[in-house]
Amino acid sequence: MATENASVPEFILAGLTDQPGLRMPLFFLFLGFYMVTVMGNLGLITLIGLNSHLHTPMYFFLFNLSLIDFCYSTVITPKMLVSFVSKKNIISYPGCMTQLFFFLFFVVSESFILSAMAYDRYVAICNPLMYTVTMSPQVCLLLLLGVYVMGFAGAMAHTAFMVRLTFCADKLVNHYMCDILPLLERSCTSTHVNELVVFIVVGIDIGEPTVTIFISYALILSSILRISSTEGRSKAFSTCSSHIIAVSLFFGSGAFMYLKPSSLLPMNQGKVSSLFYTIVVPMLNPLIYSLRNKDVKVALRKTLNKSSFS
Repeated sequence: MATENASVPEFILAGLTDQPGLRMPLFFLFLGFYMVTVMGNLGLITLIGLNSHLHTPMYFFLFNLSLIDFCYSTVITPKMLVSFVSKKNIISYPGCMTQLFFFLFFVVSESFILSAMAYDRYVAICNPLMYTVTMSPQVCLLLLLGVYVMGFAGAMAHTAFMVRLTFCADKLVNHYMCDILPLLERSCTSTHVNELVVFIVVGIDIGEPTVTIFISYALILSSILRISSTEGRSKAFSTCSSHIIAVSLFFGSGAFMYLKPSSLLPMNQGKVSSLFYTIVVPMLNPLIYSLRNKDVKVALRKTLNKSSFS
């Protein structure tokens, strides 16, 4: 369908900068970021898979968060790296629509997996005696299915309406990837419907998880404040701190990019903002959950000791 509706055979991605002197330093910088992202997320996936004591609902969702981060960073970063070393970073129309779909699929899935993790923390802290029943394997699988269904629905909505547009002869997309807003700038036909879809779908994909997370943490905070011992409060807060940091980074940068009128956020500033949720957040998430999590540290030591002994 993408090929039949294409008004241009290809796009040219402008990349992150047009200054030749910055291209090679930025190439090595983001190559380093990508290597850390790949090693961190695949390392966490492997660690959770190899250690049976991490086979709990919390780490089931963390496993999928790392998988999502790895995938959607891989959808974007390699193509961005090409823009630093090539004169014209060309991407075909079908390739552009494919990148747009998978980027949206993974980024929407991440927003809902973070809300599922918030619900898991709520049950663990507010109703610990019923935790194993409430967060049974069947419930976890249903939550995960909902995460990926919402990701697919959001990606399909944006991509289907994008394919209907006719694009101008000027093929230069002012971005390092095929994202919604820079592609809408290249359209020769009305984009009012697309902009409405952006506000509705993005509002749902950010609003619904945000409300779930706020309600979960309001109940968690209320429960923690009723704990009499300081040690108990500290332990309860520590179990949520990593998730709170990850949520703040992801939703803060995403909302800043998509829920502001384009007149208030020029595209060059938008590119810098989008770096946080496309490049920085997938890199930081495994570090946040590894460095601030005792169970992960213990599992890493055991795995390394087993490897050394072998």
